[in-house]
Amino acid sequence: MGEGWGVRKFWVAGGLGTGLVLCLLGLLVIGTYTVAARLAGAGGQALGLAKGAVPAEYQQLVQKWGTLCPAISPALLAAQLYQESGWNPRAQSPAAAQGMAQFIPGTWQTHGIDGNGDGKKDVWDPQDAIASAASYDCELASYVKGAPGDATHNMLAAYNAGAYRVIQYNGVPPYRETQNYVKTITTLAKSFEAPSGPVAPSKQAAGAIYFAQEKLGTRYLWGGTGTAAQGGRFDCSGLTQAAYRSVGIELPRVANDQWNAGPHPKRDELLPGDLVFFAYDLKDPRSIHHVGIYVGGGYMINAPYTGAVIRFDKIDSPDYIGATRVTSDGAKALPGTNAA
Repeated sequence: MGEGWGVRKFWVAGGLGTGLVLCLLGLLVIGTYTVAARLAGAGGQALGLAKGAVPAEYQQLVQKWGTLCPAISPALLAAQLYQESGWNPRAQSPAAAQGMAQFIPGTWQTHGIDGNGDGKKDVWDPQDAIASAASYDCELASYVKGAPGDATHNMLAAYNAGAYRVIQYNGVPPYRETQNYVKTITTLAKSFEAPSGPVAPSKQAAGAIYFAQEKLGTRYLWGGTGTAAQGGRFDCSGLTQAAYRSVGIELPRVANDQWNAGPHPKRDELLPGDLVFFAYDLKDPRSIHHVGIYVGGGYMINAPYTGAVIRFDKIDSPDYIGATRVTSDGAKALPGTNAA
């Protein structure tokens, strides 16, 4: 994904020469990692929703219903909805799960609620589905409140394996599927949280930058993932996917899916290796159309558009929506990339 990035972007490499640019890159990376060292020691709990993390039409609903009980949060509710349907209110699974929250008909009949007060429970209506997902979570939390351990983990385990099993095992049961589900949702929730403190640096960032740096000057190819048949060419998300694959992290193929591979640092907290994203609608991450790898000092390496080459560009433009600090667990938690 990178077509339409446009010629408005300034090509730094064209004016400075490759050697000088790489020297500049080295200084930027060293300087930014110095900042990282200072930030890494800072802590802080993440609260609320990250800007642009939830589609605008659902943000208020998720924020409202995500505080229904102490076992859930807006970010956790967002993670569940994203995992279940990718925000698709018309989603339907082969197992007959329906709507944004993927209720099966029997469960909906028992646990669905009228979230918008219009007198009916409609599994296809996001206002009812989001409210019902939160309500069901809180019901499960109340069933297992006597079990030792983390209340949120126990609630998620009850969602996956049933409340009886959580009570039977005095907490998260020893089922691999259930343990993976708990880890997946709690990890994915971090990509929806608004950090109240700096986000820890990525350990794989330098390797991802090195990979992208080696591809400077390679011609862009729409749909390119760097295969031999494609002449080793990339589009924007193909490049970022390959860069992180080189350090053992498997990202989704499409840019707007890569958005949820980790937490979202603020603009003034960017570090080398962060993925930087650009969207048509700054309130809707589904409208992301471009991604690059941040290298420091306001620049990224990216595969911009047909006719261009992989190069350095400034990140500051009107369509900049934000950044993601990729983590291994964050990438594994994404739908379709879960580790078994």
